[in-house]
Amino acid sequence: MKKLFLTLMAVMTLTLVYAQVTPMVLGEKHAMLRTQNAKYVLLPVQETEEIASIAVLDGRNEMVQRINVKLAVDRVDYWVPYELKGARLLDIEFHGDRRQKGAVGGFVCWKEIKYSNTFDTTNREHFRPLYHHTPLYGWMNDPNGMFYKDGVWHLYYQYNPYGSQWENMHWGHSTSKDLVHWDAQPMTFEPDWLGSIFSGSCITNGNEVVAFYTSAGHHQTQSMAISKDNGRTFKKYEGNPVITSDKPDFRDPNVFWYEPTKRWVMILAVGQEMQIYSSADLKAWKYESSFGQEYGCHDGVWECPDLFPLTLTGKHPNEQTTKWVLVCNINPGGPFGGSATQYFVGSFDGRKFTCESMPKVTKWMDYGKDHYATVSFYNAPDNRRVVLAWMSNWQYANQVPTKQFRSANSIARDLGLFTCGEETYVSVVPSKEMLAVRGAKVKNPTEACEIIVDMKGQTEIVLSNAKGEQVTMTYDGQKQTFAMDRTKSGNVGFSEAFPCVTEAPTYGNIKQLRLFIDRCSIEAFDAEGKMAMTNLVFPSEPYNNIKVKGGKATIYEINLAK
Repeated sequence: MKKLFLTLMAVMTLTLVYAQVTPMVLGEKHAMLRTQNAKYVLLPVQETEEIASIAVLDGRNEMVQRINVKLAVDRVDYWVPYELKGARLLDIEFHGDRRQKGAVGGFVCWKEIKYSNTFDTTNREHFRPLYHHTPLYGWMNDPNGMFYKDGVWHLYYQYNPYGSQWENMHWGHSTSKDLVHWDAQPMTFEPDWLGSIFSGSCITNGNEVVAFYTSAGHHQTQSMAISKDNGRTFKKYEGNPVITSDKPDFRDPNVFWYEPTKRWVMILAVGQEMQIYSSADLKAWKYESSFGQEYGCHDGVWECPDLFPLTLTGKHPNEQTTKWVLVCNINPGGPFGGSATQYFVGSFDGRKFTCESMPKVTKWMDYGKDHYATVSFYNAPDNRRVVLAWMSNWQYANQVPTKQFRSANSIARDLGLFTCGEETYVSVVPSKEMLAVRGAKVKNPTEACEIIVDMKGQTEIVLSNAKGEQVTMTYDGQKQTFAMDRTKSGNVGFSEAFPCVTEAPTYGNIKQLRLFIDRCSIEAFDAEGKMAMTNLVFPSEPYNNIKVKGGKATIYEINLAK
């Protein structure tokens, strides 16, 4: 079996330096710990515990960083590395009711803290995907700052290196030459005194890569950083923040060049609307307009915007119209609860987006439970609009049954446009790079495969294993709907919101369905792009049996060799 595609530049053999760790206990919630001579201190984590705030001090007792870690009290779930880089003292404040936990000096973390010159990232997870991007360890959510340059796809992402639940937002970084095999790169952004590093975007400007991100401190402001080495390292702009606001939710800048006005455009998520700014130099930004009042779904906070043109082809190939798509991720408010990606189709003049649909029309890019924070790569080749999504849902993302890591990205998808009735919709198809890894035909499903189902007007597909765990998919050609039932898919008990049936309109007939299976996920696509559905599943063993009524299935292995 192919090992994880993510690799570190350093050798990953574990060499531990064992030494007795004796904390300086200063109170019922306060302790200090002097560090030892090693590259990393390996901190033991217990996920059910309260956060411990750790101030990292150097040899002059000046604070160089503050991190939040769920230090183990009575058991260890896993370890996370902190690179010491001259740190000499950890000033640790525990939270929660210590009367129920015992004395700080007796916590198990002091017995389990270790020092090492390396950190072992060997996969220890039954559910880690084989061909979807995941972090080597720790927590990941929104994809950030994606761009293509010199044959390399760059993916940054919201990252917590100090635990497998949301906290300590950094930008992680991975690169790929084919959108399937990903290599882990050094961490890009750490929090600073303006706040944690929330979501944002990157643009290429000559030989530079410029990143825009939200600094999430007491208030959310917009910052930027510049890279002169193709996005591998960045220097934060000395004039940060570049945009401020008195709004509590003011984040996720997405920037692009608009040629007709010769200006840069930024779209920002602000509460339940999107705000548009423009700039000639990427530093001084002018507010232009807002969009969102009364349009689409407003059951949650709007986040992670994107704005881009797509071409609609008419009945004849030379009949082409350009329309603009505004992507608006929302949490909660998704069609089946929790987070999801909605979008609007219309026009854009460099200053204002105008939606062509009636205000109450809501359009969803994916009708599964696990498709959020969808954004596109800047500068994708051949005028493609390639997107990735975070493959989870805020209702249960912190509780899914993995611990070494949490969360994966969807496979890469290409977007287009199609019409049904009086409306224009976004089409979603697996990116062509997925065809390049389609392997030989096999008889039965495997833990990582692609299944092509030729459909009739009424089709039922059941994936199952010997444990009786199953996922049932139903296509109703008369009603023009496709549904996926994961209520019996395996481990569904970690959240009441997880077991569910999701249903999508198909906007016409489905002739062929493409299913991508990868250990803990099923992604279903109408081959023509009119329907997409992404759902996580956690079977105790892989689905190795398929039954199809009203159709025919062809199964392909995924060829993971580079």
